[in-house]
Amino acid sequence: MPKQDLFDSPDYFAVDALLTEEHLMIRSAVRDYVKQSISPIIEEAAQAAKFPIHIVKEMGALGCFGPTVSTKYGGAGLDHISYGLMMQELERGDSGVRSTASVQGSLVMYPIYKYGSEEQKNKYLPKLATGEWLGCFGLTEADHGSNPGGMLTNLKASGDHFVLNGSKMWISNAPYADVAVVWAKDDQGDVVGVIVEKGMQGFSAPEIHGKWSLRASATGELVFEDVKIPKENILPGVKGLKGPLSCLTKARFGIAWGAVGLAMDCYDTALRYAKERQQFGRPIAGFQLQQKKLAEMLTEITKAQLLNWRMAVLMDEAKATPGQVSMCKRNACAIAQDICRDARQILGGMGITDEYSVMRHMMNLESVITYEGTHDIHLLITGMDITGINAFS
Repeated sequence: MPKQDLFDSPDYFAVDALLTEEHLMIRSAVRDYVKQSISPIIEEAAQAAKFPIHIVKEMGALGCFGPTVSTKYGGAGLDHISYGLMMQELERGDSGVRSTASVQGSLVMYPIYKYGSEEQKNKYLPKLATGEWLGCFGLTEADHGSNPGGMLTNLKASGDHFVLNGSKMWISNAPYADVAVVWAKDDQGDVVGVIVEKGMQGFSAPEIHGKWSLRASATGELVFEDVKIPKENILPGVKGLKGPLSCLTKARFGIAWGAVGLAMDCYDTALRYAKERQQFGRPIAGFQLQQKKLAEMLTEITKAQLLNWRMAVLMDEAKATPGQVSMCKRNACAIAQDICRDARQILGGMGITDEYSVMRHMMNLESVITYEGTHDIHLLITGMDITGINAFS
């Protein structure tokens, strides 16, 4: 019998008072969904390394895909606080679940919405918003991760169409994706975005197996062998790395909120366990070292909650810089790792079992802290923002 999800959200500094009634309703809806539909199945899915594909349409119906996209194209037309809260609650359930939503909304729908033609928006966005279609984002290559500008995937003009060759690596959603937004270099060496559809001859997406992290999420490669791309599938609104990097900024925003949700789950689990677990004749929550761990967890969660809230306000005002978003992503992942470790120690031996979510979260974080910019890369992005000096070249 699946265990009951008893999660109770920590809010030590009354951050909820900064939220509107609509924000609270959105958060409650996604939280209830996670409790009822994700928590009962996620441990089994992670143990089996199986992506629960049925959740895609469920999340689409809930409005978790492209929530900031205009209602004209099937989105919800919401603000960034709403988007952040959704990602927080989904990752509280599992990082792989949040990854599915982040990729769909920020890395597939967002570039089509921002850089696509009207025809592309009308064709793809409504079906992606409902989850009828699943999408993926192709930027990282086997030899070009932190340096995407070195990509080898190329797009060559050929009469009335283009020909795409190359490959992408570590692509979330890839094995199940109906649509891929892929970044490649054109004949002039400029980075361009192209929409590739499942079924195009020469396009395959083999799944990557043997992962210890994000086991309930599908990860794969994208392989292009002389794929014929119609001209109408090229994103007309952008050229250069600013295209994919702007998508990553949007997605990193969601990761920052998601990692805090994960940290909140670990804290809540550890607090509940410490109050119930008896040693030496009393609950272990009464011992100084356990209280130290719990107090430090809550302090870091509270700081990250406030940082994320302010970042969302700046995003809505179009004032947030990529450096600020990098600071939030890096901070959230770092504090979540520390909180996971402390929570595991509080749980003792039980912390490594799937009776609790902590070890699964800990393994997932090894991916989350790496993808869409490693811990060190984000330090340098913020560093460039505050010094004006590019440390990458």
